[in-house]
Amino acid sequence: MSVALAGRSPATFEIKSASLPLLALRLKSVDLDALAQELQAHYGDMPDFFADDLLVVDLSALPADSAEAPLDFARLTALLRTHRLKPIGVRAGSAAQRAAATAAGLPDAPDMRLPQASAPASSAPADLPAPGALVIDKPLRSGQQVYARGRDLVLRAMVNPGAEVIADGHIHVYAPLRGRAIAGARGWAEACIFARAMQPELVSVAGVYRTSDEPLPESVWGHAATVSLRSSEAGDTLIFEPITD
Repeated sequence: MSVALAGRSPATFEIKSASLPLLALRLKSVDLDALAQELQAHYGDMPDFFADDLLVVDLSALPADSAEAPLDFARLTALLRTHRLKPIGVRAGSAAQRAAATAAGLPDAPDMRLPQASAPASSAPADLPAPGALVIDKPLRSGQQVYARGRDLVLRAMVNPGAEVIADGHIHVYAPLRGRAIAGARGWAEACIFARAMQPELVSVAGVYRTSDEPLPESVWGHAATVSLRSSEAGDTLIFEPITD
């Protein structure tokens, strides 16, 4: 029986796949100090996660009390560039915000194809990871990190505590998963994590994550299982499902 568990996501932003090769930064707060802290927390130890990727700043998810708030787009652009992101335009926001963005060199980009925040995972954009997979045959030790850019990741040996595996597509672990697994790393909500023995320190799908501080149910912990994402107007939920013979 599958188990639906609440997931968490960054409070200030979401990274979404808009249309290849474009990413979208969906701002959820105008607090750039908090944004800087969360970007550092998520990508600070992965300086090459982004590779000068083009990005549009989406203001449609700002809360009502921030919808008209001023934004320092020059600072925002500099912050994004420190993580090797190249902002090229702004979508949505108030007239004043769009004018400020244009003055900072970010023109209005209303026609950029972006996924809807409330759309279910099954309706995610069809920008699928590239065919093929990165295959790792050796166990990963604490401190090791593997990233499958634009494709799936297959691990045929254990992911030990303190190790981290990341993929833009699916993650398959044909051994115990005891470290961190991040699938759909660039916002692909249809990504899944498969493990022969699910004992993770952290799992994340399209930016929605759950840590070992919140124990998994006995029907999943230590068993063969999958993790997927279900998104709705009520919020994001990680679905843990045992794999049975």
